[in-house]
Amino acid sequence: MITEKMILQGAGDVSLTAYIQEPSAEMPNMAKRPAVLVIPGGGYDFCSDREADPVAMPFLAQGYSAFVLRYSVKQAKQWPNPLRDAENALRVIRENAEKWDVDPGRIAAIGFSAGGHLAAALGVMGAQRPNALILGYPCILEEQPCIAAAHAPSLDGLVDAQTPPAFIFASSDDDCVPIRHSLRFADALDRAGVSFQMHIFDKGGHGFSTANHVVVPNQSNRDLQREDQAWVPMCAAWLNRIFGLDPIR
Repeated sequence: MITEKMILQGAGDVSLTAYIQEPSAEMPNMAKRPAVLVIPGGGYDFCSDREADPVAMPFLAQGYSAFVLRYSVKQAKQWPNPLRDAENALRVIRENAEKWDVDPGRIAAIGFSAGGHLAAALGVMGAQRPNALILGYPCILEEQPCIAAAHAPSLDGLVDAQTPPAFIFASSDDDCVPIRHSLRFADALDRAGVSFQMHIFDKGGHGFSTANHVVVPNQSNRDLQREDQAWVPMCAAWLNRIFGLDPIR
């Protein structure tokens, strides 16, 4: 595996960390690998470590190359700075697809909370659009304080037939980003005729990431349940199917 950190041009401290899996004659199906662009949350004030590398790793195990974007936050968060960062990251991945043995037509953007807003924005209005969206407890509506503070738009009204298929997960007891954000986006996808899969867990709160001991050091203080971890394998199976990678039906 090749690991590379690139500083991207942007309004803030913007970087893209690449985890590139090299081709092997023993794995001919992976001569050109699909990829995920991981966009952590953090309320547009920081990029959460809990939603960065710990999210990239399970997709590496599925044969994907992974890229973690740290985009413009804090004083540099004003829209459209973060969107330009995400567009630039996706452009860099596609421009280097040959060098990195990445399939440019099989790149998913996965975002959490405010990062979910950014991933969804990339999918509905980006100059560069991903081929699939994975949205974890995403902020969608501009009523959310962190979204309003960045002067970023609501996204449900921007969904169209060119929006990529989406996998959405959240918890119904999220008291930070209510599930109406996810439901409104899912409804917009449905009206546009865009394929999606959605899972709403009854418990989990906000920011549960992969919901394991790596990201939740003291689970006794979190209202989590074992089922919250299920989004990872369910999402991988969905994405493999969307990308036509899994011959098993």
